[in-house]
Amino acid sequence: MPERIAAILHIVHILATYGRHLADTIQRRSVRRGFATIAQFFPTAKVSVILAHIFRGIMRAVALERLLLQRAASGRDLLVFTPPDDTLDAANPAVPPWPDAAFGSNAPPTQPSAPQTPTRRPTREPFPQAPLTLDSLPSMRQVEAEVRRHPVGRTLLAICNDLGVAPILCSNAMWESLYRAFAQYRGSFDRWFKEMRRRQKRYVEQEVDANPNLGWPGETRDAVRKTLGFVVGEPPVDPFFASPEAELAVPATATGPP
Repeated sequence: MPERIAAILHIVHILATYGRHLADTIQRRSVRRGFATIAQFFPTAKVSVILAHIFRGIMRAVALERLLLQRAASGRDLLVFTPPDDTLDAANPAVPPWPDAAFGSNAPPTQPSAPQTPTRRPTREPFPQAPLTLDSLPSMRQVEAEVRRHPVGRTLLAICNDLGVAPILCSNAMWESLYRAFAQYRGSFDRWFKEMRRRQKRYVEQEVDANPNLGWPGETRDAVRKTLGFVVGEPPVDPFFASPEAELAVPATATGPP
């Protein structure tokens, strides 16, 4: 397996695993305290809309995995995009500091701009940009066509947006891996950061202000851990599954004298 493809496949696997876990648990999480911490990055409290985006994110992850495996089978590795600015080494780009405390209060880290290229006709999206629902999900063929057209970094960005993966939801290692992948393969860390801040603001204005019972969304990794039980980059924890150890710890009901 070519080294760079293996690294991206590892990221894609983590994102897809998180997406599948969230799809399996989002219905039950939606009625529990702390749901706003997850929902703010979609940004809606409508479970059906959240599920539609999660499903499309998983489809994009599957399509990207297939594309990368096809490239690996041909013996070709990914080509690294090297910015002209010497401040960012393609092999080890400088990672911005972790946003401490409230995510929304931090200014986005700067990222060197891409070199100037000839103007090209904008690429038309394979499906309309109307609000996504379970009934308007694209076909797998449409998603695969999109993934083939776009740089790897842009597809990773689209997957993160679909799965509501914000920087504050990621472990340190995942944060660094995504930042480097965006820098190396024509993604935009700055766009990802700003989009998630925009979603936080929109969620508060359109959801929390209209329905205070939703609760205020958490803005720290501690809040994320209390809600999810983990951060993206760590093995998912299912809070609704009773472990065998927990079941053994429950005293058995007495049926008679000892």
